[in-house]
Amino acid sequence: MKNFDTLNDKVVFITGASTGLGEKIAYQAAKKGAVVIVSARREDMLLKVKATCEEYSGKKAYAFSLDVSDPEQVKKVIEEIYQTVGVVDVLVNNAGFGHFEEALTFDMDLAERMFRVNVLGLMYVTQLVAIEMAERRQGHIINIASQAGKMATPKSTIYSASKFAVIGYSNALRLELKPLNIFVTTVNPGPIETNFFDIADESGTYLDKVGRYVLNAEDVANRIVALMGTSRRELNLPALLEVAGKFYTLFPRIGDYLAGNLFNNK
Repeated sequence: MKNFDTLNDKVVFITGASTGLGEKIAYQAAKKGAVVIVSARREDMLLKVKATCEEYSGKKAYAFSLDVSDPEQVKKVIEEIYQTVGVVDVLVNNAGFGHFEEALTFDMDLAERMFRVNVLGLMYVTQLVAIEMAERRQGHIINIASQAGKMATPKSTIYSASKFAVIGYSNALRLELKPLNIFVTTVNPGPIETNFFDIADESGTYLDKVGRYVLNAEDVANRIVALMGTSRRELNLPALLEVAGKFYTLFPRIGDYLAGNLFNNK
């Protein structure tokens, strides 16, 4: 089932798009002829992404400085998008961050910040965009969650909790919006080689330890852009972690052993 067959001239709005996966999604969407809107906090980097999108698409792209944890700023920016660009066909909620640390020593101010960005920020943006999609009875919302939201491992308590929340929200939202012809897809990648780990992993060794599972950001972006406009429920990457996640659900005791040992690399 599809909402549209081509991204040409479709408006694609991506949060957290100044670097990493969000940046790559913006480029791939632009190459498909989409009108790309990028947002993030770092305006200088964002403007470079905007310019590159325009080169790829041959069309005007848009950049908005946005901290999704601030609901008033979210409201202001989305109103500005409607006034200057128009309706949004595809929303990609990519803004988010992580930090790996044991629960007993985790800074709870940081935990609150993580939830405001990863969960509440996603909800703020989604609600405002989905209201307009509902009026047109068409749209696609893609929420970037994580395999950490499928299978939690030590030192990922807060991050995993935030991504479990994103998956739960997305699953219910999918059912609510289905009668309105709005698709909701959850993307659950494993570790991606991006600057995400500059904050998440202070040791700087995590990506080396999980080398066989590490995903290429451009490859993941290609997969995400390819499913835009379709009713795909989930995208889980890589295949090995998708199988492990299912195993974790079906056989929880063995799953706990795997999560605490085989996949515990932080």
